[in-house]
Amino acid sequence: MMWKIPEGGHSPLVFIKIPMFLCCGHLDFKHLTSTMDLMPLQASQPFDPSKYRYTGPNVQPRQLPNTRSQAPITTGTSVIGLQFDGGVMIAADKLGSYGSLARYQNIGRLMRVNDHVILGCTGDYADFQFLRDIIDQKMIDEECLDDGIVTRAPALHCWLTRVLYNRRSRFDPLWTTFVVGGLDDDGKPFLGFVDKLGTAYTAPQIVSGMGGHLATPLLREKMEGQPPLSEEAARELLIRCMTVCYYRDCRAFSKFQIATLKAGSIKIEDDLEVKGDWEVAHFSKEHA
Repeated sequence: MMWKIPEGGHSPLVFIKIPMFLCCGHLDFKHLTSTMDLMPLQASQPFDPSKYRYTGPNVQPRQLPNTRSQAPITTGTSVIGLQFDGGVMIAADKLGSYGSLARYQNIGRLMRVNDHVILGCTGDYADFQFLRDIIDQKMIDEECLDDGIVTRAPALHCWLTRVLYNRRSRFDPLWTTFVVGGLDDDGKPFLGFVDKLGTAYTAPQIVSGMGGHLATPLLREKMEGQPPLSEEAARELLIRCMTVCYYRDCRAFSKFQIATLKAGSIKIEDDLEVKGDWEVAHFSKEHA
């Protein structure tokens, strides 16, 4: 059967039936020349290669775990604390090490929390600043309540164990070790330790960092099996320990602080310095 398109005709019926007869193969193409020229054939359009380029599957990149707290950046070394008759004393140097570079030489790592608690930190200084701001705000909120309840050293020590263990459990630890000193509810000296894993204990003498290997024997020699030290004897012992750490720990520094807490008073000495004696250096082959 033959179909004929009227001259000059562009009726919708023609455009509907043309594809049907193209499939069947019964249409006379001689009569469709003028009409086929009006149809937008794909072959007559310019070729765009970008439409045929394979760009791969649309897959989102895998989210890697958070690693910003997996290693410390600016760090402080040992903190040494001990109990004496009527109070506690904590010492720490003032160096912030950027790796092996003695980058910041005047930063304090001891903190006065309130009239009953002092704090020292070993480890990442940024994490210490983060927790220091939170503790400061807690003390402000406590003063605003004005209910007669104040934070004591055992309470702050317990709170730090929960915070550090929680961050460790979320695989985003605060890379710090704290030495908490103060008086308990009975007015007795308290000294506690807590590290980045939430491990905690209390003892009459506590040393964190490299000083745990260097200063702990000196403290135990003077304190174990002996009556409580006087404040003057405790200060001299801390200075001796800081001197040994300065000689033996490559992350230690000559400038250091000592915080002393007794009933009703807190004193932080900020301008202390080890007077190093290097006259024995000629015994070393490296300096011969």
